[in-house]
Amino acid sequence: MLTNLIATIDQLAAQQPQTPAYNELGKMHTYAELKQASDTIAAALVRRQLPAQAPIIVYGDQSFMMLASFLGCVKAGHAYIPVDTHSATDRLTLITKIAQPALIIAVEPTPQPLPVTPITTPNELLAQPVTTSDSRYWVHGDDNFYIIFTSGTTGQPKGVQISHNNLLSFINWQIKDFGLPQQAAILAQAPYSFDLSVMTLYPTLALGGTITVLPKAVTDNLASLFQTLPQLTLDVWVSTPSFMDICLLEPKFDQTHYPTLQYFLFCGEELTHHTASQLQQRFPQAHIFNTYGPTEATVAVTAVEITPQILANYQRLPIGYAKSDTTITTTATQELLLTGPSVSKGYLNRPDKTKAAFSGTTYYSGDLGEITAAGLIFYHGRKDFQIKLNGYRIELEEVNYILNQMPTVKQAAVVPYYVAHKVQRLIAFIVPNEKAAASNLARTKEIKQDLSQQMMPYMVPQRFIYRTQLPLTENGKIDFKSLQGEVNPND
Repeated sequence: MLTNLIATIDQLAAQQPQTPAYNELGKMHTYAELKQASDTIAAALVRRQLPAQAPIIVYGDQSFMMLASFLGCVKAGHAYIPVDTHSATDRLTLITKIAQPALIIAVEPTPQPLPVTPITTPNELLAQPVTTSDSRYWVHGDDNFYIIFTSGTTGQPKGVQISHNNLLSFINWQIKDFGLPQQAAILAQAPYSFDLSVMTLYPTLALGGTITVLPKAVTDNLASLFQTLPQLTLDVWVSTPSFMDICLLEPKFDQTHYPTLQYFLFCGEELTHHTASQLQQRFPQAHIFNTYGPTEATVAVTAVEITPQILANYQRLPIGYAKSDTTITTTATQELLLTGPSVSKGYLNRPDKTKAAFSGTTYYSGDLGEITAAGLIFYHGRKDFQIKLNGYRIELEEVNYILNQMPTVKQAAVVPYYVAHKVQRLIAFIVPNEKAAASNLARTKEIKQDLSQQMMPYMVPQRFIYRTQLPLTENGKIDFKSLQGEVNPND
């Protein structure tokens, strides 16, 4: 069991210095290089005598220098805040105002203007190489290790503080319960500003493995993606289910063409029965895990292996069992309450928001769920995804779920159409599959007929828009906000 993540990574650098720690499309960076770069960055940060424990923003993409900067920050006693280059300039500005960072490390050039904050580059920090860092400065215990900003309901992003102890709870559980192999090559597809990336970064390094990067520039282009994927040697896959749906469009994405790929880990959104079934058919020998967890509880707190028996027993897949050090209960309204050592201390510089969502080591998730007597947990949507249409209360995630089970639907997303802040109708965006009728009119008739047998008439969307694919966010989830903007362009 890990007791200090930084020490573990440094020990591996001493034991296996030439082992690749980072693979950027064939460009390898060893554990020795990672230690050298992070130690040098840490020493440079210490020399600057920054305010104690003040966070540092690291701005960039999925490069090796981002990871080296992350570790350099924590070795100097500062939590890092990852901000992706694809983030809007306004978001970076808001994060800077809320976080009040001591410094911005610009792995890539930052947009201008920004609130007054010192900015440096990795090249400046690497100017005076050192051979080791002073462990007296290292982040440890309940010190913040990283802070990830999530979207806020009022448009103000919230910085979730994750401590070294929070992170250890997650890593030790992932390594132990998932049975991941030593020195595994693990996919890094999620941007580092999305906490799903943590499911790759630190378990990989703790196992002495290789972080194998699939950059956004590749994933944004199907031709490039399907050309690049076969060039990657992977043992473990980590992504959202939506990204897997894209990869399954390639017929050769299967066990025969990816013989080393033995583990699939999903988080961030619902894993549908259709996606899991299709993946299991393609990779019959692989272990497929469905996990659940909010950023506020360090990536994930439940897991279940999706076996043929699970698929046979449940049409809507469970999100798993709570990890052994965590207790999950429900309120009278079925809200999931998470209690345990991976629960965040709260939001950075937002005591009001922290008080509303946290009570000690308990987080009020806002997620609705059901727990069986055996401890198996099922997700039933969000409290805040509930709308009223003509006086009827509708759970949008229920409509989404049923639509995605339609025999003629490959992927679907439902959004409300507002007039004067009042929902007037529901609009469904549909990616039809090969079973669908040729014309949109016939498709809509088929879908409405099927829906009428499974839901109340007031829940059936009033309009259907057909697409070849749905937009995804930077984090690989369906971009509901973008779809909402299409139906309500002035909202």
